[in-house]
Amino acid sequence: MSNLFKDIYSQEFYNQLSEIMLVTIPSFNKETFTQLIFNDYFIHYELKERMTHTAKVLHHFLSDDFGEAAETIKQLIDNLRLAGIKEKSIEFMFFPEYISMYGIDKYEESISAFEFITQFTSCEFAVRPYILKYEEKMLTQMVLWSKHPNNKVRRLASEGSRPRLPWAMALPSLKKNPMPIFPILDTLKNDSCEVVRRSVANNLNDISKDNPNFVIETAQKWLGYTKETDALIKHASRTLLKQGESKTLQLFGFDSKNIMLSNFDILTPNVKIGDALEFSFSITNENKTCKTLRLEYGLYYKKNNGDLSRKVFKISEREIEPNKVYKINRKQSFKLITTRKFHTGIHQLSIIINGQESQIKDFELVS
Repeated sequence: MSNLFKDIYSQEFYNQLSEIMLVTIPSFNKETFTQLIFNDYFIHYELKERMTHTAKVLHHFLSDDFGEAAETIKQLIDNLRLAGIKEKSIEFMFFPEYISMYGIDKYEESISAFEFITQFTSCEFAVRPYILKYEEKMLTQMVLWSKHPNNKVRRLASEGSRPRLPWAMALPSLKKNPMPIFPILDTLKNDSCEVVRRSVANNLNDISKDNPNFVIETAQKWLGYTKETDALIKHASRTLLKQGESKTLQLFGFDSKNIMLSNFDILTPNVKIGDALEFSFSITNENKTCKTLRLEYGLYYKKNNGDLSRKVFKISEREIEPNKVYKINRKQSFKLITTRKFHTGIHQLSIIINGQESQIKDFELVS
């Protein structure tokens, strides 16, 4: 999350929020609220810190009785809706953060609050401490949520139970044994909402990193159920496909037999940081029938210790005709980015055909 993202918590945002709080909370004082929000440290807070800080300041104006406080938050959301104010990003996620911070020992009131709040702003992060503390009860509840008429509540059931949800605390027991999640995913596998189905795919992709056989077996069971479920399974299997997992490749008909690679050439053997690697190659289907082709390349980045670490990039997925030559030219940027540090020296590049790696060539990255 970049530094700019934290600026969703701006003076304008808090002014707008204050107007709704004035309507909702009789004892609310805007001047005090503003002073508490914009303390001496606010400018240095990152996104998550600002979110948590906002929940703490909100606590000053709510009842010490958690049940009453949760009801006031529901009223705030109702009044935000009446004012036509919708979430543009994730700025209102301090509401579920509040529930997680102050309601962890008030299970029933928290569950009621999550079900209501997630229809306005996602509670996927906030429910995770509850799964850690009340795993069996929470997963039972999430099965119920998976059957809820509101698609945002259904999505919470899947997204909140992801074992490796990005930017959130992991769920160690579900990483070890994902079976308790299965009833949720099975219920949602053909959900009418694409966003819900995508969450199911992401949950399964998380699971594949620790329990690949669970995902392979699930994909085998679900394949052919509907075209929507087939698309879900394909998205869920993306990590396994990148890893070249044989059963998954077979499941989707990726067979590299008689698909030939030729004329593989690195056109820029010396690449400056900031420029792009350029390479080309040809593919020929020497089978007598059309074949499904999944084409990728592996880039072996040099690490700080001198070792190479492969990252797989997808080029395309398509049907290829028999005895036809397909010429491919590709560029890979080495522009400086915040998520990867480049190290000069010898790197490597490979071509991957239907999960099978073919030929590895060197190139040099220079400053």
